[in-house]
Amino acid sequence: MRITAVRPLLLAVSLGILGSAILSAGGTRSAVPGHPDDKTIVHVLNRIGFGPTPEDVERIRQAGLARYIDQQLQPEKIADAGMTARVAAFTTLQKSTAELAQNYFLPALMERRRAARAQGGTAMEAPDAAAKRVPRTPEARAAMMQEREVLSELAQQKILRAAYSERQLEEVMVDFWFNHFNVFAGKGVTRLYLTAYERDAIRPHVLGKFRSLLGATAESPAMLFYLDNWQSSAPDGTVAVDRRRSFRRPAGAAPVKARPRGLNENYARELMELHTLGVDGGYTQKDVQDVARAFTGWTITAPRQGGSFRYEPRMHDDGAKVVLGHRLPAGGGQKDGERVLDILASHPATSRFVATKLVRRFVADEPPAALVERAAARFRETDGNIREVVRTIVTSPEFFAPAAYRAKVKTPFEFVASTVRATAFDTPNALPLVKAMRDLGMPLYFCQPPTGYADRAEAWVNTGALLNRMNFAVAMTQGGTRGRAAGSPPSAAGLEAARDTLSRNVMADDVSESTRATVARATEAPQAVALLLGSPEFQRK
Repeated sequence: MRITAVRPLLLAVSLGILGSAILSAGGTRSAVPGHPDDKTIVHVLNRIGFGPTPEDVERIRQAGLARYIDQQLQPEKIADAGMTARVAAFTTLQKSTAELAQNYFLPALMERRRAARAQGGTAMEAPDAAAKRVPRTPEARAAMMQEREVLSELAQQKILRAAYSERQLEEVMVDFWFNHFNVFAGKGVTRLYLTAYERDAIRPHVLGKFRSLLGATAESPAMLFYLDNWQSSAPDGTVAVDRRRSFRRPAGAAPVKARPRGLNENYARELMELHTLGVDGGYTQKDVQDVARAFTGWTITAPRQGGSFRYEPRMHDDGAKVVLGHRLPAGGGQKDGERVLDILASHPATSRFVATKLVRRFVADEPPAALVERAAARFRETDGNIREVVRTIVTSPEFFAPAAYRAKVKTPFEFVASTVRATAFDTPNALPLVKAMRDLGMPLYFCQPPTGYADRAEAWVNTGALLNRMNFAVAMTQGGTRGRAAGSPPSAAGLEAARDTLSRNVMADDVSESTRATVARATEAPQAVALLLGSPEFQRK
């Protein structure tokens, strides 16, 4: 199967470009059409959300597209009680990190320590690998199941929110910013901090001020541990940290010998290259070193017990520093790091870098330069107000241009969520969907490099990946994912009704003759639906 672009076929008209312009909140001209056709509405639903449900197009046509976009930009005003009910059973989502450590992670860690002593190995290896080393006692199995429950519930809620939340743009932005500030669940105790990282550092700030989001991630134990900043100290590091302090030592045991530590540049480098300025942001190796010095002492209290952020002055390099031409006088303490975040958040390169990534996410793999410049300017005008930057992008002529229509390929996460939405699939158990994400090459929270998952087509388009997508579509329509379509299962619906409902209400009846011919050969409703879900048109957004 090969994904191909749809022919223009007067897309300027079909996308409603000639609709009347309205003024956005920022005072700029908006290209949101006043009387959009179905293709335009589907385009918006695919870009600022995870695709349409069978009812969405008609609902938005009645309410107005401009109003819908404005509502999505203010998710705090959207009632989402149904989503709250769906995740209510996931008890770990609201627990503190300390509670998760005490009740879920430390018991499993102690079992791994026992296994490591008996069989060799490390107590901090990944849960699945460690599980193979732990003796199969009832206690060991129970401990491992408890630990897995935390990541399982976190992954399930992510898919369920994307598939069912009324706050679609908010979920797109949570996914975008987590990927931007990526951390890897497989590295040590990073997994212990993931729940709070997404809940407390990412989610509250996704449409707020960039500086607030940047600061929240900088202080998150998940980021501090993942990029090793929690151990970074002045070269003559005066603090001796007991690496085993998370566990009680027997009375009378000799204290652990202090291990010398020094400057770690990992966070400083990624902060500038991936989080703010970009690889061509104009910084030097000397800037990296001084930024790393500024963040010495930003550490974690008792990391394996679910501790929180702590500034430790004895670890801090309190000498003078120069970052991107800005002098930080000696004696700044914790304010050194805060000052660096201020400098980076307000730097022109940051506005361009963030704008480029947002335009790539919402418009095209090769972001239109003019739109990037306008979005970057809006970033600077509003002191990094993400909501207004996104508004500029999703109400722009470039967003509604024919060239943007189906210009992007869905990531596996977007494909799974959009499939659930398109089929009105209803399931209280998202574990099969979590497994599907692994099969599709995008395991949730397990992207190892700090770059996060790619948002370009070439990362996801190959024969094996597309075959896996088709297999998932077949499993969805034949009940292999332990859910059901709303109302009746696909097999109970008429062949033509099932085919036409998906084609008309979800794909705006915009499928190629080749796809129509392929689907026409289906002899059963589930087969027809699976073929549409696996079609080139559905893979694109």
